[in-house]
Amino acid sequence: MRARPTLFALALALTVLAASGGPSSAGMSPAETARRSGVVLRVGTKEVTVGELEERLASLPRFQVLAMGSNPDEIRRKFLIEVLAPEVLVATAAEKQHIDQEIVIQNNIRRAMASATIRVAKAKAGSINAITKDEIRAYYAENRSKFDTPTRYNVWRILCAKREEALAVIDAAKASLTVDSFTKLAREHSIDKATDMRAGNLGFLDAEGNSNEAGLKVDPAIVKAASSVKDGELVQQPVPEAGAFAVVWHRGTVPAARRTPEEAGQQIREAIFRQRMDDATKSMVEQLRSAHLLESNEGVLNGIEVSSVDGEVAPRRRPGQVPPLHQVGRSIPKP
Repeated sequence: MRARPTLFALALALTVLAASGGPSSAGMSPAETARRSGVVLRVGTKEVTVGELEERLASLPRFQVLAMGSNPDEIRRKFLIEVLAPEVLVATAAEKQHIDQEIVIQNNIRRAMASATIRVAKAKAGSINAITKDEIRAYYAENRSKFDTPTRYNVWRILCAKREEALAVIDAAKASLTVDSFTKLAREHSIDKATDMRAGNLGFLDAEGNSNEAGLKVDPAIVKAASSVKDGELVQQPVPEAGAFAVVWHRGTVPAARRTPEEAGQQIREAIFRQRMDDATKSMVEQLRSAHLLESNEGVLNGIEVSSVDGEVAPRRRPGQVPPLHQVGRSIPKP
């Protein structure tokens, strides 16, 4: 069996060669264009020019460049011999073996090309450090609620069907106000089945009854009652709530907080940067869609039957159909 480079190495090398074009001559003098067009490496029909070598070196972090040598000549030579030459040799071997015609490799190349295209689009959005103070202040003004948090109360609540039952639970809780005893009472008496198994913990509530627990909101009267006693204290009377009666334990308080634009500056800068990256990606995808997408038939797509394969979605096979290569050796549902 002939030796073959790994699929990953081949895909990477082919992608590099496919993606690298000649150096741009825009704005360059004829002499500079000629210098950058000089060939420093040739393998078969493939060439690496001065411009390509310089551009690849320029894309490396400074610490990696310095690790290649103590002077420019040594750095250039080592990068050419140890990085670029193996790439070209692997790509040449891959072409001779027609590895580029394999579906797996073609998919890897397309994926790498797509990722490179998106990186170029994102690069046009600029650096995170280029975001100005004025932009930070504008974002802060438009999203003030993200940086001003109201006082929040941690409340545990046992919801009883009747007032008499709630009074009995309060007496039992006062006799031994501990986490274990309150948890036991919640499991025995609370009709709120969403919270009874966690001691009636409602999370941290704001004045309107909104909890930090997703999708949870209670009557603001619960919060008002909790705020009337100190942290760790039990509200002495049942609180009416939606036809039932609540036993309220005020576990703790998180005071209101307000961050200035300066204090939230780094968080805002990152939020703006992420939004710009998303916008750049979406813009690039829309441009490509407009220029190259010829047809998308959702009706046909919706008619494709799929089945689950090890937690992944895969086309359902017809009787006698050979499974795809990437599924060989895996658990395939019977047709």
